[in-house]
Amino acid sequence: MRTGIFLFGGVEMDDAGSGPPAPTDRRYDNQKIWETTERVIDMGVVCEQLGFDSYWLAEHHFQYEGYEVIPNGILIGAILAERTERIKIGMAFNVVPQWHPLRLAEDFATLHNISGGRAILGVGRGTVPRESEPLGSKIGSFDNPDKATADQLNREQFEEAMQVINMALEQETFSFHGKHYDFPPPGIPDRGGQVEELTLVPRPLYPYETWQAITSPPTLELVPKWGWGGVWWNLNPSFLKTFWERYGEIYEETHGRTLARGENRMLVLCTRVEDTREEAIEAIRPGHDEFWKFLGPYGWSKGYMGADGKPAPMGLVPTLEETLDQKIFVVGSAEDVAEQIASYDEQLGLENLLLFPGMPGDSYQEIEEQLGRLATDVLPELRHDENPT
Repeated sequence: MRTGIFLFGGVEMDDAGSGPPAPTDRRYDNQKIWETTERVIDMGVVCEQLGFDSYWLAEHHFQYEGYEVIPNGILIGAILAERTERIKIGMAFNVVPQWHPLRLAEDFATLHNISGGRAILGVGRGTVPRESEPLGSKIGSFDNPDKATADQLNREQFEEAMQVINMALEQETFSFHGKHYDFPPPGIPDRGGQVEELTLVPRPLYPYETWQAITSPPTLELVPKWGWGGVWWNLNPSFLKTFWERYGEIYEETHGRTLARGENRMLVLCTRVEDTREEAIEAIRPGHDEFWKFLGPYGWSKGYMGADGKPAPMGLVPTLEETLDQKIFVVGSAEDVAEQIASYDEQLGLENLLLFPGMPGDSYQEIEEQLGRLATDVLPELRHDENPT
């Protein structure tokens, strides 16, 4: 099992929780945001020291509220690559429609090469309209028919951009002429002729992996056809198992090969480890409630199961009790957390596990302690289960 750590990169908060302030009422100054960026880099070094396989960051923009303050994880990843030797560096996720696809390809190739092949290409379509529209895209939702036009535009941009990125990274020369992107555009003069093809400089010197977040049925149908890894987060285990298996079916239909259990699939789990389950529940409550106060309105809780057995209605802000009842967060003593992860492994086969141990508002001292508990108390229990002697 390859185990990584994923952090939002949020500012420390002393008022996290379900009540006020409202997310948009917070505002952190530039100094506090930069201090957070430095601590995020520090945590990547700690993850290498503790033996984790990978470290992942989120890409977000304009978040003066302080939830996610890293706009370019590739750039931060290059700094981290110089301070580490072994750990892989991923983005969960580069929001592809917000990038010029050729700039994303160039930047990723540079990080991958300078790190000696340690970069992971994580891609997604985005969540937040305030970010996407100033940066040239739209955000809708498959579940919200009022935003169907925006959703369709976003999907078209994403799929074309990924075709461009793949060709640019993999081919010596390429051209692409689509609805949204045209490379090279016609009529560019160059030394007495015209530009017909482009060559990305640099391109990757090492093999690399591509992973995409899967949050909707159309995306589930697409990702295995492309052959990329699929990533799931905040899902009721019943839904997760269905999607996990459907991914394998589509992959086999498309590529003519049966995947091993868990192959090409990654589970993200929010965690909290304390001496007892009761202490862990008390410790995670403020961050859990802040997490959903922030993300519930964007539809992130649709992976919860409603009373009718169907996905919960858009906009649900779940209580911690609902989250624990549905087994969506993994909370408790080290033994509890290891047992819950082992249960997922038994159901699905976990080859790739991404742990999220820092809730919105948590201090980096707390996060560093959680990293240590996971590395020294939880993961050895899982390895013991995998290799009984």
